[in-house]
Amino acid sequence: MVRTVLIFLSLCSPALAHDPSRPELNEWFNRLASHKGLCCSFADGFAVSDVDWESKDGHYRVRLEGRWIDVPDDAVITEPNRAGRTMVWPYTADRGTDHPSTEIRCFMPGSMG
Repeated sequence: MVRTVLIFLSLCSPALAHDPSRPELNEWFNRLASHKGLCCSFADGFAVSDVDWESKDGHYRVRLEGRWIDVPDDAVITEPNRAGRTMVWPYTADRGTDHPSTEIRCFMPGSMG
């Protein structure tokens, strides 16, 4: 499990949500929330390439760690995307099992263009 987390963090770190070249967005990112709560409260977000997310029948899904994960409707951020790129805030939920799962706390669609 530790190895999976380290691999995931190494893949995410180049594209963290808080772009240092855009400090004017820091406050916005800090208060960004879905119906599941604050996005940055315990999960770091990162940018997602256009090929790694899609919308179908009014619902989103995102490819993380090589597999598609459905985005819960209450995780979708509905305010305008000031960052301009698709963002996701995943976290690992172990729920007391031997098989932790990746879940989505927040998802902010981009322009897909």
